[in-house]
Parts: sequence; C-alpha cells; structure tokens
Amino acid sequence: MKIRDTFTVSVLALSLAFSLSACKKKEETAVLPPPAAAPAPAPLPDLVNVPVSVKQIVLNNKIDEATKQAVPMSAFAPGDTVYAVVQTIGSGKVALKALWTYHRGDKTAQVNETVQEIEAAGPASTAFNVSKPGGWPTGDYQVEVFMNDVSSGVQKFAVK
Repeated sequence: MKIRDTFTVSVLALSLAFSLSACKKKEETAVLPPPAAAPAPAPLPDLVNVPVSVKQIVLNNKIDEATKQAVPMSAFAPGDTVYAVVQTIGSGKVALKALWTYHRGDKTAQVNETVQEIEAAGPASTAFNVSKPGGWPTGDYQVEVFMNDVSSGVQKFAVK
C-alpha cells in the first residue's frame, strides 16, 4: 500500500468515526426544577389597628422634646430632672398615669402622681417628669406607669 492510499484510508476511517458519533443519540441532560422560592418574610406586627398598650418605659435626665425619645438611664444626680418616656403602640384614647415613689427599707413615700390623657393613632411617646428644687435625697426610687388604672410597668432607679 502506498502512503497516499494509507492517508486516504486514515481520512476515511476518521470520517466514519465522526459520522458514527454524530449519529449516536445525545445524552440527555438533567433538567433541574427551578429553585424553591424563599419563604415569605413574617408579616410585621400591626402597631396601629390594635388597642393601646405600653411597649416600653425609658428613664433619662433629658429627652428630645420634639420626638420624646431618651437613652435609658438608671442612676441620677440629686439635682437632675428625671424623665419617664412611655412608648405605646396601638390606637385609641387612654389615660396614662405615672406614680413616682421613694423607697427606704420597707417604707415607701409617694413623690408625685401625674395623669395624661392621650389619643393614640399608632406608635407614640408620652413624657412624664419630676424634679425637686432642693435636690433629691439619695436612695432608691421607682416610677410605675398605669394605663386606665391598670399597671403597665415599673422602672426602678437610684439617686446617687
């Protein structure tokens, strides 16, 4: 056999191999299902269309008068004005009362009691405050917040 014939046979063999592979059935590729959708986020709580409730009571010696916001504190100086910011959610008309008391041992003395009527329509902040011109005696105090004469929370603090 001549080189030319060998070359021709090789080319024919390669052509035949390619033809046979082209006739082969293509392998099926697996079709993956679309990824599962992420679960829907939990719905946000309704802060408006519910009855008014006290969410938090924050004490500080100053507040932002425009927004009635304060950073929590638990110790005060004798000359401080003490603010209690009552944060509420919900809608409706309620009476909020702040009852301030001084505690020494097993004795309690009322310092102040203030009531504010509010008509809430969603999250709101209501500020109460007490001050004493001559300064507070050092010791333990608390403010208890009532909503419509039902206790909604207590915050204890100290004057040092």
